[in-house]
Amino acid sequence: MKDYYELLGVSREATDVELKKAFRQLAMKYHPDRNHGDKASEEKFKEINEAYSCLSDQNKRAHYDRYGTADGAGQGYGQSPFGAGAGFGDIFEDIFGDFFGGSSGSRGRRPARGSDLRYDLSINLVEAVFGTDKTIDFPRWDDCAECRGTGSEPGKDPEVCTSCNGTGQMRFQQGFFSVAKTCGRCSGEGRVITNPCKACHGRGKTQKQKSITVKFPAGVDTGSRLKINGEGEPGMHGGPRGDLYIVLHVEEHPFFKRDGTEIICEMPVTFPQAALGAEVEVPTLDGSARLKIPAGTPSGKVFYLKGKGAPRIGSSARGNQVVRIFIDVPKKMTARQKELLEEFAAIGGEEVAKGFKDKLKDLFTGVEN
Repeated sequence: MKDYYELLGVSREATDVELKKAFRQLAMKYHPDRNHGDKASEEKFKEINEAYSCLSDQNKRAHYDRYGTADGAGQGYGQSPFGAGAGFGDIFEDIFGDFFGGSSGSRGRRPARGSDLRYDLSINLVEAVFGTDKTIDFPRWDDCAECRGTGSEPGKDPEVCTSCNGTGQMRFQQGFFSVAKTCGRCSGEGRVITNPCKACHGRGKTQKQKSITVKFPAGVDTGSRLKINGEGEPGMHGGPRGDLYIVLHVEEHPFFKRDGTEIICEMPVTFPQAALGAEVEVPTLDGSARLKIPAGTPSGKVFYLKGKGAPRIGSSARGNQVVRIFIDVPKKMTARQKELLEEFAAIGGEEVAKGFKDKLKDLFTGVEN
């Protein structure tokens, strides 16, 4: 992994303004439209584009600073911060602005909404079916408490840029032709931080742990998303915060399985219970229920417990619990148990065997005819 800060020629404490300025200078120098056929320049442009794509995003930069890898970076040439397939003309327009009195230099100061955040949360099946409250902790950026988001040391406000007089633009006039260029000193901000805040290194933001309690409704399932308004990253220049999206993952249960609103389980019964009939106790998600097994119940028979399943989100009505019966054959038996089973087989074995043979004989006789 290449050092993104080294590629852009900035320190690890570089502000967003410094990053943007460094990238623009390098993009102008190495863009393929200015270096036709130069593979080295094209490769360099890809690298600086990848570096800036990562470091200009607060979430990706925090991930890179912590782990040394890019989280979702590596866009590559053709997906630059100027837009997909950006050419030299696009970069020229971004840097120099609209002709004849354009106002591109003020773009950086417009209010911008903060980024959305995603939080993946695991809950168990009971919590998913009946709903639950969960307290979650997650990192997010907040305005620096020391400088209140200005990026300057307390008591030392950013200075008005003397190059552009606070407009964020440098205008050039030649005859009737006028060009407005983004100020290179302040990168269009109109102000310059001369005394960076020591707490946030001039960024104006610090990363903190946020703790919130969230209520999940009954009936959620794997893949359900809950949107928490205004709990994402802070906006820029007075823009609103982004949102927090919580994505749920329901853990597997050792006994129950879920299919929509149905809760499915397999219930073992003994051979005598299946043959003679019985009333058995079946576990459910909210206690236990009695289930009557009729005499002669075969293995695989399905029964339904009404209202013991899962609800749909927004509804109090619950689905059914599906109980599939299977006969549990004992692996070990006492001598007396074996004796009784052998007696049982002897009593009905001849008739059963004859009946099965007769069915086979009829089947094959029908095929021959």
